[in-house]
Amino acid sequence: MSLTVQTEQRADMVVVSVAGELDMATAPQLQDQISDLLEKGRTRLVFDLAEVSFCDSTGLSVFVRAKNSTDDAGGTVRLAAPQRGVLRILEVSGLVEVLRTYPTVDEAVSAQEALD
Repeated sequence: MSLTVQTEQRADMVVVSVAGELDMATAPQLQDQISDLLEKGRTRLVFDLAEVSFCDSTGLSVFVRAKNSTDDAGGTVRLAAPQRGVLRILEVSGLVEVLRTYPTVDEAVSAQEALD
């Protein structure tokens, strides 16, 4: 299955909407998009995962790298609306404690705005 990645600017954040399966074959596509955003100085990222049907360890590593890169630049990474299977992987891996996860994109954006 393929992966679709779209971005939308919301205030000083970028919502990155991801759809499809995030695995070894498709993770580089998302990583390239993230790298482009970081090169443009976009360091506050919210990943909308509502349409991600599958995520393996390679996909998880993309989010960890994004968090490390944005942290180094004074930014943030938020995950939003993961489906049950993706949320379970985040929980089992312990990454739900590292990558802030919210039920909706709006809640993730609002949480960031509250910190500003």
